[in-house]
Amino acid sequence: MTYSTPLEARFEGNDGTRAIIDVAMRAAQPHQLEPGNFYTLVTPGGGVQKVDLTGPEHTGVPARKSGTTLVRDVDSFLAYFDKHGDSNTEVYADVERRTITAVLDAHTDEDARWGGHRVELHLRETSAWRAWTSMDGQLVPQGQFAEFIEDNLVDLVEPTAATMLELAESFEVTTSAEFQSSQRLDSGARKFSYVEEQTGKAGHKGDITIPATLTLALRPFEGTEPYKVIARFKYRLDKAKGELRLGFKIERPGDVLAAAFADIRTLIDSDVPMAVLNGAPTHR
Repeated sequence: MTYSTPLEARFEGNDGTRAIIDVAMRAAQPHQLEPGNFYTLVTPGGGVQKVDLTGPEHTGVPARKSGTTLVRDVDSFLAYFDKHGDSNTEVYADVERRTITAVLDAHTDEDARWGGHRVELHLRETSAWRAWTSMDGQLVPQGQFAEFIEDNLVDLVEPTAATMLELAESFEVTTSAEFQSSQRLDSGARKFSYVEEQTGKAGHKGDITIPATLTLALRPFEGTEPYKVIARFKYRLDKAKGELRLGFKIERPGDVLAAAFADIRTLIDSDVPMAVLNGAPTHR
């Protein structure tokens, strides 16, 4: 039976041979190893040492593209896609999160890939959209409402900015009650019913028509075009405090956001060579 033993063990009893090996080992000149290759070396003890120079710390080049880049507008998304995407890239639109993700190194038909190089479009609401929606459904004192209108005049389409500002500053409400009927109760007392009406007027001479709705032009997300937004004008006189409160209620703001996201998806779908999938890629 044959056994494999280290080199020095095989020549342990032969001093002359051992001396020759030692001299040869010391006389051998070192050789420079090339990065990017894999080597096996025989050690002085007769063993084998593996040297792996294929890693990025030796070559200076990452083994593969990886990481997720976050962008805020369609142009940036498409620019990154054009630079790194290929025919097997997958694009997903997540309606709930309002994000669009491209997995640039997605699996091919035949081969698996890492799926770790991505670009994500995260839409951010504009300051104008946040300002109007933060006041949505509120009734605030007249002075506060006039100040809000003055700060956001640029978003008004109808009524005009000047008309709306004058309306907010000069708006007045009067209350009247009209008795409609009476009823004699069993106790002999009489019960009256009446309808109370609040009427409003605006303008220095009461000559401004009070609008039922406001028409706004708002960009829901950064980098999008303005969308038509309708808000119902509301007012109420707090008789206990003698205070007039004004406000508005935006009609279905969620539909405006959904429409804006759908338009962005359509824009990307028309520019990339593959269909945009409804959903989200596997989390990494």
